[in-house]
Amino acid sequence: MRARLTKDFRFEAAHTLPSLPDGHKCRRMHGHSFKVEISVEGEINEEIGWVYDHKRISLAMQPLLEELDHGYLNDIEGLESPTIERMAGWFWKKLEGDLEGLCEIVIYETPTARCVFRGEF
Repeated sequence: MRARLTKDFRFEAAHTLPSLPDGHKCRRMHGHSFKVEISVEGEINEEIGWVYDHKRISLAMQPLLEELDHGYLNDIEGLESPTIERMAGWFWKKLEGDLEGLCEIVIYETPTARCVFRGEF
């Protein structure tokens, strides 16, 4: 039997989107209360009864959140133009080696705006 686990994380950060046309409000520095959902999928271990220890996801995310939280995203390598689409790909590249079964990353920049990424570049 297979199952998907999802763990949520939050961080605060500022950014600009320099590729946008002059006059676009998101070209100016602004911030968000980001929410990130990390999902892994796999076979349920019959002996233990779970797919994954949630702590493994937290441990993989910890250094990334420390780098991002209350920071300026444009200063981070790979996030020079940090749209949520690019951020999702950045998270994927950082996590895929540590989290077997990684299947989906969802990033919310507002409660109503999000990007769903499934590892296809």
